[in-house]
Amino acid sequence: MQCIDTEPKPEYDATVHLPLSTATAPEPHRRSICSNCHRPNPVCLCHVIPVEPIETKTKVLILHHPHETHHKLSTTPILTKTLLHASAVTGRRLRRGDINSFIDRHSPKPAVMYLFPPSPSSPAVNISDVNIPELTGNGEREVVLIAFDGTWKHAREMVKASEEILSDFAIRVCLGVVDENVSGGNIYDSELILRKEPFSGCVSTMEAVARALSVLEPNGIEIETKLISILREMVRLQAGFLKPAKPRPKLLKKVKEKEKKKMEMDDSSLNA
Repeated sequence: MQCIDTEPKPEYDATVHLPLSTATAPEPHRRSICSNCHRPNPVCLCHVIPVEPIETKTKVLILHHPHETHHKLSTTPILTKTLLHASAVTGRRLRRGDINSFIDRHSPKPAVMYLFPPSPSSPAVNISDVNIPELTGNGEREVVLIAFDGTWKHAREMVKASEEILSDFAIRVCLGVVDENVSGGNIYDSELILRKEPFSGCVSTMEAVARALSVLEPNGIEIETKLISILREMVRLQAGFLKPAKPRPKLLKKVKEKEKKKMEMDDSSLNA
């Protein structure tokens, strides 16, 4: 008697199983960073940053917007490394603790100024018009200069949020007039502009502090010259990695049409 196997036989598996690879994907190339200025080596600024930070009588406090802290073109890190008495705090508004921890509690109440262009609701004094001896009691009170580092929109919000406490003891100062009807320059226009400025009169935090210290410090012109030279080198190095700007015919056409329309409106108003 012949036995018949009634159990189903498994189908033949034609799949070829290869051994798993133990190799890992190569890590993405990362730029080498300078351990001193913390900038990529191709744009390292150590050759222009002073070995010994510049000492000033004025203390500089910078409110650094959280978004700006991640921006590679922020001038605040270089500024705080260059000036002995410059510090930065990250936030969207100043708190009393930020200022109290920055000033000398054993000294007389400091003369505090915050640097930002005027607004209709909050006028500002041109810093060149400030009577420094009168403000400081002929040098008995230290000077604290507060600056805001962020985009124009963020900086305005930071100032507005901080004025709740600043208006009690600080004066608002400015460098000049910011014209919001005129577009600002860019890196192609100036050797001191790292990024496109929104309006005419806007400058980087580093340039703003440099201009202010030229007025506040006894050797202010010397300090301003050094800070501006660092900023100029920063812009020069960055410009070396820019691609040539491509012409934009459609945008140029719109600008010309807008200018033509404005001229026609001006002519019609003159003839009226």
